[in-house]
Amino acid sequence: MRADRLVAVLLLMQTRGRVTAAELAAELEVSVATARRDLEALSAAGVPVYPQPGRGGGWSLVGGARTDLSGLTAAEAQALFLLVGPAASVSAEARAALRKLVRALPRTFRADAEAATDATMIDPTRWGERDRPRPAMVDLLQTAVVRRRKVRLTYAGRARERTERLVDPWGLIDKDDIWYLLAGTDRGRRTFRVDRIVEAEPTGQPAERPDDFTLATAWQEIVDEIEQRRSRTWATVLIEERFVPILRDQFGRHCHTDGESGPGRVRVRLAAPTPLDIARHLAGWGTMIEVIEPRSVRNELARIGAELAGRYISGY
Repeated sequence: MRADRLVAVLLLMQTRGRVTAAELAAELEVSVATARRDLEALSAAGVPVYPQPGRGGGWSLVGGARTDLSGLTAAEAQALFLLVGPAASVSAEARAALRKLVRALPRTFRADAEAATDATMIDPTRWGERDRPRPAMVDLLQTAVVRRRKVRLTYAGRARERTERLVDPWGLIDKDDIWYLLAGTDRGRRTFRVDRIVEAEPTGQPAERPDDFTLATAWQEIVDEIEQRRSRTWATVLIEERFVPILRDQFGRHCHTDGESGPGRVRVRLAAPTPLDIARHLAGWGTMIEVIEPRSVRNELARIGAELAGRYISGY
């Protein structure tokens, strides 16, 4: 849902008191199905929007028509900004809409609403193919970020060893459907994969956060560090143009077309941390893909092929 459209929906409902999905669709120049989904999303997020069935029915805000959003409780305002806030990281319209919405809130709610906006961001650039559900832990951590309360984590590292840490939660990032918690620790800033957090226990202790901290800036610094590690080895390959989207799913932003090379084939540049990482991704393509350079990747492919041949040919 676009944040600017969400604000328009709320203002229309406050002005008119009750609207139908068809009326919203006509006013906002979207389909009836889209208008209905917007209303259902608002309701699911905790905003006091509810349907009235039957003749003369429609959708209304609890409490009737208002013009200043004063009917929202603190929890409802926070739920609204948690819903819309991530869009502000990728949309100028969303940022403008949120600024307008903050000004319309009661003064006592503004701090929590603004904190909810900054609690979560979406990084739309893919690192690879992902299809993961949103972890249930995200809601608990979002609340800790907004309330600025320390959280005690039980965390499973890459080797699955478990450690306990008391952290200051600073923000959450959704990257390729993988959620990350950015937090302060006694060893400085750290990034935790939410799906590796075994337990999270909120505490009543106030969390500390640098005065000049912004989630987008901190995340960009982390992405730059990771990108340097993930792109240490580059390879040039030839492949049929129709298969390039599949390579992009495998390599994400580390896949760049580099011009045509013969009928139906294109030159593609790929990157990964090591030659072996690239070879492992490409081995399943067989002769459908040709590695031009570097020799280190070609050597790894030859080794993998020899291992497979040695294991399976001897079985016949």
